[in-house]
Amino acid sequence: MTNTAWPSLPLEEWQDTKNTLHLYLQIVGKIRLTLFPRLNHWWHVPHYVTPRGLTTRPIPYNGGSFEIAFDFIDHKLKISSSSGERREFDLHDGLTVADFYRQVFENLETLGVTCKIWALPYEAPSTTPFAKDTENKSYDKDYIERFRQILVIVNDILEEFRGRFNGKSTPVHLFWHSFDLALTRFSGKPATIRDGAGMVEAEAYSHEVISFGFWAGDQKTVPAPAFYAYAAPEPAGLADEPLTPDSAKWNASNGAHLAVLLYEDVRNSDDPRATALDFLESAYQAGAKKADWDTESFALRPLK
Repeated sequence: MTNTAWPSLPLEEWQDTKNTLHLYLQIVGKIRLTLFPRLNHWWHVPHYVTPRGLTTRPIPYNGGSFEIAFDFIDHKLKISSSSGERREFDLHDGLTVADFYRQVFENLETLGVTCKIWALPYEAPSTTPFAKDTENKSYDKDYIERFRQILVIVNDILEEFRGRFNGKSTPVHLFWHSFDLALTRFSGKPATIRDGAGMVEAEAYSHEVISFGFWAGDQKTVPAPAFYAYAAPEPAGLADEPLTPDSAKWNASNGAHLAVLLYEDVRNSDDPRATALDFLESAYQAGAKKADWDTESFALRPLK
């Protein structure tokens, strides 16, 4: 209950497991996308952190509900129905994406849940249809446990940071297309949609936002786990604003800027929690200042 250790998570040492887990999460996430009532800004599609891993939370279905949960302590996928029935199967090294896909839908069918998804990866480390993917099958339990422990810690930090804001904000949730744990604040102002934006981007950024999160790294942006923040649309001069701590930087990418603080810099600091929160606050203040947000009205007032 009081474990606050920050384990290392070098990308190169669990890249194959990360890729496989990413695809597992996409399969389950697409079930939630298909069956859950639509919410603004795609809030109906992500996963959520639990003490044991990740969950879809209850998904409404035919007058009842069901939930799919990744248990990264017992290393099982667990499906629970409001009828009282449950199904589960083991997550283990060698479990191909194809086998995972088959077992998920077989178990759902046993519970009386029928669902058809677009069974292709989306912005993922594979383009192979789920039912045919026998290459991605790595499941290193040690690194899965490290990842779970980090998710729990970071989720707690983001929840505290979320509570400081008096305006509209997302839940803290994990998006399965980009594999990041994210939190977004809204100014309430509509945003001009970028020319050429697809349906996903247009809905996500229909209003002015400052977004924050943690991701485990990738080969395209930052090849290491890191905290991040950005503003959309990006206000002029954003990257000229200071960030805390000094090791945090603005990274330029595709004409925009991303505030980045490497996870290693956080875990090796004297107070990792305070370091992460200071970074998030500095990134918020930078975006809010340049986008002319009313930070005073958005600050949460203490109870009297």
